Amino acid sequence: MSLSKNTIKLITSLRQKKYRQKHNLFVAEGVKVVNELLSSSLKIFKIYTTSIDVLQKSNNVELITEDELKKVSNLKAPNKVLGIFEIPSEKEIDTNNFIVALDEVNDPGNLGTIIRLCDWFGVKQLVCSKNTVDCYNPKVIQSTMGSLTRVNIVYTDLISFLGKNNLPTYTADMDGENVYSSKLPEKAVLVMGNEANGISEEVNNVVQQKLTIPRFGNIQQTESLNVATATAILLSEFKRGLK
Repeated sequence: MSLSKNTIKLITSLRQKKYRQKHNLFVAEGVKVVNELLSSSLKIFKIYTTSIDVLQKSNNVELITEDELKKVSNLKAPNKVLGIFEIPSEKEIDTNNFIVALDEVNDPGNLGTIIRLCDWFGVKQLVCSKNTVDCYNPKVIQSTMGSLTRVNIVYTDLISFLGKNNLPTYTADMDGENVYSSKLPEKAVLVMGNEANGISEEVNNVVQQKLTIPRFGNIQQTESLNVATATAILLSEFKRGLK
């Protein structure tokens, strides 16, 4: 069965946030990513593939040609499978555990990497400001490699959340306390900011403690670290000694 014009229109429209929200659907591509999502509790809307053999599950699957896959794929080199899944309902934030919070992180690759970092370091709660990039953006989905299903991601008013939260709050700042000599708690909120501007002034006003990752090079001209890289280093320090 060939893909209809309406099906092609639906799939390609899901590249945009407004249509993902309208249809409550998102797209994932590639054998590894789709199989990761198939093994989760996400509800399948439809799976399109050029080979049934590459899939862990075979319900709601339609065989298509490679040319058809190219028509709907967002990848330069489509990888055999495109899946459409229902966007799950947001769950409540568990404020009794370590939380990563993001203030206007715009780059899909950075968000995807941070979601994978949360999964790696056992952080189950990721709170995003409403102007942070959508976690169901196709580029985010690709870069999470399935970790999206193991991290509770909530979009909310970050100022309000931080104001009501009882956990100590930390952020990265060039003038903060050296993270390598800081005594860090097991439970906290780590707030990371925009790629160009860091956290906003409003968020900065409610953050309690600031940490810096010192530079060790002889020629210290690097202005800052990428937000995902900084998140990795800080999470590693927070988790040090817990195992």
